Amino acid sequence: MTVRISAVILLAFLSGCVSTTGSHSDNTTSVPPPETQPVKPQTIAANFHRNTASAEKIAERLWVSGITEEQLLDATEAEDLWQRIQSQLSFKVPQTRPIIEQRNFYTDNQAFLDRVAGRAQPFLYYIVKELEKREMPLEIALLPIIESAFDPMAYSPSRAAGMWQFMPVTAKRFGLKQNSWYDGRRDVIESTQAALDYLQYLYNTLEHDWLNAIAAYNAGEGRIMRAIQANKKRRLPTDFWSLDLPAETTAFVPKLLALVDVLQRPEEFQIVWKFIANEPKIAVVDIGRQLDLAVAADMADMSLADLQALNPGFIQWATAPEGPHQLVIPIEKKSSFTAKLAQTPAERLMQWQPYQVKSGDTLGAIARRYGISVEALTRLNQLSNNTIRIGQTLLIPRAGDNSATGTELAKTNTTNAAKKPNTNKIDHTITRGDTLWDISRKYDVTVAQLRNWNKLSSSTMLKEGQILQIWQNVVNKSEAPKMRTLNYRVRPGDSLAKIAQRFSVSVDDIVKWNNINAERFIQPGQQLMLLVDNNAV
Repeated sequence: MTVRISAVILLAFLSGCVSTTGSHSDNTTSVPPPETQPVKPQTIAANFHRNTASAEKIAERLWVSGITEEQLLDATEAEDLWQRIQSQLSFKVPQTRPIIEQRNFYTDNQAFLDRVAGRAQPFLYYIVKELEKREMPLEIALLPIIESAFDPMAYSPSRAAGMWQFMPVTAKRFGLKQNSWYDGRRDVIESTQAALDYLQYLYNTLEHDWLNAIAAYNAGEGRIMRAIQANKKRRLPTDFWSLDLPAETTAFVPKLLALVDVLQRPEEFQIVWKFIANEPKIAVVDIGRQLDLAVAADMADMSLADLQALNPGFIQWATAPEGPHQLVIPIEKKSSFTAKLAQTPAERLMQWQPYQVKSGDTLGAIARRYGISVEALTRLNQLSNNTIRIGQTLLIPRAGDNSATGTELAKTNTTNAAKKPNTNKIDHTITRGDTLWDISRKYDVTVAQLRNWNKLSSSTMLKEGQILQIWQNVVNKSEAPKMRTLNYRVRPGDSLAKIAQRFSVSVDDIVKWNNINAERFIQPGQQLMLLVDNNAV
């Protein structure tokens, strides 16, 4: 009877079947021929997770090597999402100087990869599923690391924004809305769809070459097309490596290939990819109309900061009036959220409404019209006096509910947070690699609050040593993290120290949880019980 092998062992075997450059070529291990007759490559590929040209190539190597269909582990069965990606990588990685230099950067910066994994954790599964659905290379799942280090709030000096770093014109071209309420470039769901649409278009346009498509994602299709046409005129090859391209683009593709190399051979480079469970983390709910984010957070039984972290595309206090009308929430909260949404009257979905100042309006007249005091209206909209201008948008409580103003004001008018008795002021010193996204997750506040408290614009770049003022809810500090029990199967090359690093736990805890004799080695295939922070995996 044949035995299933893990995707990692399978990859290690495949690496031994391919001629490579570097010391790792001496570490291949021979695999005894299977007892049963190998199946044809086409049959293996059909059972591989993606029936694509990449799968056919992998299947061909399996056929030559004698691995049977029963030994091929479906990528969906992997415990770790990185392992699922790893088992489907298909790009060849030449050992050139630019790739080696970029690889050295990653291997020397484990902390960078740790931060990336933390940011990617809620969204990476969705990206992987979309790539598999479209039969696109899984290497593209690593592209946000190059573009933004998986920061959905990233904003470049050239005005590119979001996890996929869309420029305004390109974003509009691929259907991403941008207005005062919503920026689709920061919406992880919508920007992922647009990025994959764009990459598929580039692949179809540029010689059906994925490296050309990825280069064009950086430089623009026109620049790559001109380089291809120039090579054709001179009867030269039109692959990426043969094109005359700008220095930034010439370095862009090696950055991605270096990441691919590090993910394919993490043990060789002493790199640990933080564990991300191979399971969906988020659900997309179609609301059907505009919804106050504070109301939505209450319905989902989560903090407003956590909800906005999953929905960074919404700039204001509510979803956009003209849509999109979809909200991303943790998958485990979907059922209860949709049930509460269905039971809530439409008039309760919005606690606030926008009002655009017209000619002849005064603050007093607007206050009387909506049954709210001038003082409350001034405080709510952070007005220094009673002067308003035509076209200005004011925030008005629905149904003139003055009683709600004090409570909801703390959620909307973030500058008043310091006056609340149940908050602590914290000074956070910016360290290398910090982003507003990371800081907001650490202190359970919103990016908008961080900007408001510290008078930061969307284009402001953080500087190492800079001090940010934060007002954190005292309750949040005392809340214990939600833990989950995880059964982990030891992989070849694992040690207790590596496992502890991968799951952000201590070696002592692993030893205690599993009654391990610290003097004995753990073995591949051994099952370990781990107690981990549910939000971290």
